Amino acid sequence: MIRRGALNGELGTRLTVRAHLDSAERDLEMIAAAGGRLVSPDDPEWPAWQLLPFGRLDGADTAPPIALWVLGRRPLDELVERSVALVGTRAASAYGEQVTAEIAGDLAVDGWTIVSGAAFGVDGAAHRAALGVGGTTIAVLACGVDRSYPAGHARLLQSVAAGGLVVSEYAPGTTPAKHRFLARNRLVAGLSAGVVVVEAGWRSGARNTAAWGRKLGRPVAAVPGPVTSAASVGCNRMIRDGEAILVAGARDVVDVVGPLELFDGHEAVVTRDTDRLTGDMLLIYEALPAAGSQSAAELSETSGVPLPMVRALLPLLELEGFVGTDDTGWFRLRGGTGNRSGTVT
Repeated sequence: MIRRGALNGELGTRLTVRAHLDSAERDLEMIAAAGGRLVSPDDPEWPAWQLLPFGRLDGADTAPPIALWVLGRRPLDELVERSVALVGTRAASAYGEQVTAEIAGDLAVDGWTIVSGAAFGVDGAAHRAALGVGGTTIAVLACGVDRSYPAGHARLLQSVAAGGLVVSEYAPGTTPAKHRFLARNRLVAGLSAGVVVVEAGWRSGARNTAAWGRKLGRPVAAVPGPVTSAASVGCNRMIRDGEAILVAGARDVVDVVGPLELFDGHEAVVTRDTDRLTGDMLLIYEALPAAGSQSAAELSETSGVPLPMVRALLPLLELEGFVGTDDTGWFRLRGGTGNRSGTVT
């Protein structure tokens, strides 16, 4: 499509000057030499449901990845089925690293996959904690998976690939760049069921990841920190402004990200199936009438959620059994059980 000039819009404009370049054969040889693989949307392990909301957002910078380069033997779709992103500042304090290790370790023991960006500070602490308890973790890079970045994490990335996955949307040999880190953040959020920010400064990249989580309809949480710590300014601000839910440990994270279940030997109390819904997903569900149906446009007006996000989240609500659709529009299903409200089965 690139060679034919068949891509339209902003993406097509950007690629025009590079349409004559074709490194596909070389790239595939490089990933094979590194022991990895290219995963595309037609592969069984492609995380289609996790990446679905990208297709409903506008702009070239919000496009879903075309394909993913992967190191590691585990199936990608299997690992992201139950995953949490733990992110934060590179200049993590002792407090931040300790809290990260406790949360990541407890979640990994309970079977959650820890997703992060392999950077120094909070990211590295999250990966190491998951590996330390024999859990699973995914490192999402802003460069080719054949490159260890940062170089000081070369051995850590080898360990991640051995028990989990190292993932990037950039071909082997690609070097890190500022814009690639921002693009990487959207992928960290997209491959996770929720985003937890442990420590973040005022202009931390972790806040960018959290913003992507909100755009994609993911629950976002943050760990509060000392008011005297510059490394916690971003987290405290997100909690204050209602951009993130306050969490203090792994149990809180499970409550936010869900589904609620047995954790650490204690059963969480669930009073309604809809307690699992948060953020825009809950707003959309509650906007549905008790009887009858509504179009996506009507739901957008009622809920206040932008129309592209409504269209992205409705299929996810349908998959979870909370809503259904027919010729008249979208309708509510009672308690996420698959039965239409107002009907008897």
